Amino acid sequence: MIKSFKAALAAGCIFLSGASTGYSAEELKWAHVYEDGSTYHQQALAAAAEIKERTEGRVDIKVFPASSLGKEVEINEGLGIGAVDIIYTGPSFVERYYGPIAISDYPFIMRGYDHWKSYRTSDLFKELSEGYHEATGNQVLSLLYYGMRHVTSNKPILKPEDMKGLKIRVPDSPLMLMFPKAVGANPTPMAFSEVYLALQQGVVDAQENPLPTIKFKKFYEVQSNINLTGHLLNSLLIIASDDAMERIGEADAAIVREVMDKTAMVVSDEIRQQEDDLVAWFREQGVTVNEVDRKPFQDAVLPSLTGDGVPYTMEQFERLGAL
Repeated sequence: MIKSFKAALAAGCIFLSGASTGYSAEELKWAHVYEDGSTYHQQALAAAAEIKERTEGRVDIKVFPASSLGKEVEINEGLGIGAVDIIYTGPSFVERYYGPIAISDYPFIMRGYDHWKSYRTSDLFKELSEGYHEATGNQVLSLLYYGMRHVTSNKPILKPEDMKGLKIRVPDSPLMLMFPKAVGANPTPMAFSEVYLALQQGVVDAQENPLPTIKFKKFYEVQSNINLTGHLLNSLLIIASDDAMERIGEADAAIVREVMDKTAMVVSDEIRQQEDDLVAWFREQGVTVNEVDRKPFQDAVLPSLTGDGVPYTMEQFERLGAL
């Protein structure tokens, strides 16, 4: 009996040892379109490392920057077919799947960073995230600040009339057409990775992005003027597929959600600080940075914000304004 007990005990130890060391980590692919030196990518790497440590290696997130797994439209589609598991993406791209969640990205609808912070923790954002989940089967993990978008060009833009006929690159999403159309510009949808060359070769005359993006994509090398239109406060969503979150189990999924939300605010505060610092930096590089009276631009856009064709309701519009 003693020999049998020892044999059984030894076999059990071997089994338990194998169980504790023989598991395979669940590998998730996190795709985005931003450069590997950007805050977005660096903080994604930090989040992946923290998640791996806190899950004791059970969740191993590999981050793929700079459109290496596809451009913005492609990585959004990739969530649905399992080609990617997690993405950074703009509400303007998510609009095509569930329109109301794009409300925060419409021109002049957000008043500033504090207003944006109130929105990201609001019941309204929670409801819109749930609506997106019901429509797509993908989960919004958090919202992060991308920055105030400004127009760059090779001439000063100080009033809406200065944009008349201007061929301006915009992201390939419906809401991004509203601002340039309202001021008489000629919006040209184009993938993010193609913009620098298009500006350099004169395929387009202008583009619009936040100051940190203008810096790390080096658009200031091929545009002489940065015009502080501040026409849109842009966000990014961190989104994961239901399949990915189910594969890692609820306990580890809770860790992922916690780390992603913390990472979103780290990125947001960094980007906001960069915005404060970059006007002086661009001027040191010899770029002309133009202060702009935004009210004429706001007045041009306002009828479109409350007119037919917007994907949000007037009740949602008023709730956002009241935050």
